[in-house]
Amino acid sequence: MEPSWRAVLSKEFDKEYFKKLEDFLEKEYQNFLCFPAESQVFSAFNHTPFEDVKVVILGQDPYHGIGQAHGLSFSVPDGIPLPPSLRNIFKELESDLKISTPKSGNLIRWADQGVLLLNAILSVRANEAGSHQQQGWEVFTDAVIECLSAKKEHLVFLLWGGYAKKKGSKIDKKKHLVLTSGHPSPLSANRGLWYGNSHFGKTNEYLKAKGKEQIAW
Repeated sequence: MEPSWRAVLSKEFDKEYFKKLEDFLEKEYQNFLCFPAESQVFSAFNHTPFEDVKVVILGQDPYHGIGQAHGLSFSVPDGIPLPPSLRNIFKELESDLKISTPKSGNLIRWADQGVLLLNAILSVRANEAGSHQQQGWEVFTDAVIECLSAKKEHLVFLLWGGYAKKKGSKIDKKKHLVLTSGHPSPLSANRGLWYGNSHFGKTNEYLKAKGKEQIAW
């Protein structure tokens, strides 16, 4: 993990829950096909050092299809077809900021600008959604969110869907901008809970007002 993150999260690695999580993951990766690759589990942190974080987009579970997950929430590597949620994210981006849907769903370009693409659970067994839930990842990522809320100022948290809203409930809204909407999945988007949230434009307006460089979405 990137050094600045390792420093601020050092206490978590020594806790009993994290040691149990490590044991669980070692067995899972040895015995099953799991995603993302072990080397990419902490990609969100490695691409967005702690001191560079400006925006947090919170996902839930990594994609569980072959070739999709690479450690960044909602993102897929170059050459992988856009999953439905990501396609809807790009549709809202086009509506909001007139940015045409890119050919690639690789969001590393966001991460490298300070957008922490954080999943609540950082690994999954192939073709088994939610298979690594309740093993310790949720505790760890809660600690990440609490650390960001306490130690930084003027972040933008984008919480899409009920799960993300609940997970972000302890964010200090006096210090940070918290934007919520329905999830970009087709089920939610088609019910009118996603489109029109204008989160990308609102994020940039807030960053500009706080003297921060805006995101080139």
